[in-house]
Amino acid sequence: MEQAITAALAEVGPRLRRLRTGRNITLTALAETTGISKSTLSRLESGQRKPSLELLLPIAQAHRVPIDELIGAPQIADPRVRPVPRRVNGRIVLPLTPHAGSLQAWKVIIPADQTEPEPRTHEGYEWLYVLSGRLRLVLGDHDFVIGAGEAAEFDTRLPHWFGSTGEHAVEIISILGRQGERMHVRARSTTQRDET
Repeated sequence: MEQAITAALAEVGPRLRRLRTGRNITLTALAETTGISKSTLSRLESGQRKPSLELLLPIAQAHRVPIDELIGAPQIADPRVRPVPRRVNGRIVLPLTPHAGSLQAWKVIIPADQTEPEPRTHEGYEWLYVLSGRLRLVLGDHDFVIGAGEAAEFDTRLPHWFGSTGEHAVEIISILGRQGERMHVRARSTTQRDET
């Protein structure tokens, strides 16, 4: 037990350095944000100073991460999500994120007969990944067909709708985030497909 604690404490310094440098933050900037001297931060990162709650709390707050991430505490809770399917507008929806947050993920099964576009708009940004079938995505004035293994992203303030092409049911993963949170994956339009 004591060896495990010693090993965990030895990893705190390198973890702090990786977090800070990965975010391109200087020791000076972190010192200004946390109120901890630059020399103390440097000694903490090099392992010359033992981490304490008084030091780690302001650092965690400055990086906006849970303190567990700084100390590498093992996750005790079962991380598996056990989605309960429900029917929404004729579609089977399985929530993949159990808690409300900035990102929400769903697995959605769209029946083959849902082919009639009903575009709508709302705040956010959406990412779609097609697991099986062919998804029809109407986005503004464009009409796309996205096949299994392809992904799309779009600003949900644009009029949009997605459903089946009418051939088979479509199974997708949908991730909805706040405005400005983006992934960088693209789908080609049916026009672009015809030209290639």
